[in-house]
Amino acid sequence: MLIFFKNLKLGTKLNLLLLLILLMIVTSSGIVLSIVLGKRAEQEVVNNAFVLLETMTAVREYTDTQITPELNPLLEQEDTFLPQTVPAYSAREVFENLRKRSQYNELFYKEAVLNPTNPRDKADDFEVNIIERFQNQSSVKEIKGFRNLPSGQIFYVARPLDVPSASCLRCHSTPEAAPKSQLATYGSENGFNWKLNSIVGARIISVPASTVFNEARQLQVLVIGILIAFLLGAIWLINLFLKLAVTKPIKHMSQLSKQVSTGDMSVGFDYDSKDEIGILAASLNRMKISLEMAMNLLRTEGKEGLD
Repeated sequence: MLIFFKNLKLGTKLNLLLLLILLMIVTSSGIVLSIVLGKRAEQEVVNNAFVLLETMTAVREYTDTQITPELNPLLEQEDTFLPQTVPAYSAREVFENLRKRSQYNELFYKEAVLNPTNPRDKADDFEVNIIERFQNQSSVKEIKGFRNLPSGQIFYVARPLDVPSASCLRCHSTPEAAPKSQLATYGSENGFNWKLNSIVGARIISVPASTVFNEARQLQVLVIGILIAFLLGAIWLINLFLKLAVTKPIKHMSQLSKQVSTGDMSVGFDYDSKDEIGILAASLNRMKISLEMAMNLLRTEGKEGLD
């Protein structure tokens, strides 16, 4: 292998070295970008999730302060419960309408509760662990990460769900205080014994993990593609410089050296530069002069010997 490398031309050696450097840069950059851009894409999803969570909070507050007071009298008159009076229901319905738009159709929202009135809000085992962490660690206001589901891996962002106002306790304190229509629809077993300001669940927004990874991968491919283009451009410029400033002058001097070796002293190694190639040209010129002087001296001594 070493002998093969020694037999290569200077330009080929340089290109092999540059290609090796290119491979190392692209490989290392790919690894770093995969980590950095993955985190960046993840943070972007988190930021969008926070905006949506705050929006859902605003929907809940609107329902609690303006819709529920208007509909409360009907809860005692109707045979079935009006879910529109529940802030969680409003938030869920608004989010489902939002998901009809293409840019949000992969997002999912759930208000997972340990003891919900509506069974669809029941927390699964994974969500129970999140809620219990919020309950046991009051300083934790946000939990995010990846979760494996039968349908695939998802990325989730969760925030605690508490009982913010006393109005919520009308439906969730005791069965005796609850509206009759609520008891008729959902029964008296679930959704009670909540306490004011206590954490009863978690608001969770999730998105398929492939969305996070795909965004990072697309940006990674774009950045690496630009990097490769710049590096290939740099290699081309280096090769052009090598050809014009090194290999071409050396080839020219090699040809002139052959002429000098055959006795043609009329040629000159002209190179208008003070770099190493210029120093080589000057050295060759001095060698040519010395060789010419030596040959002239030999001729002169030869003639004197004949005389």
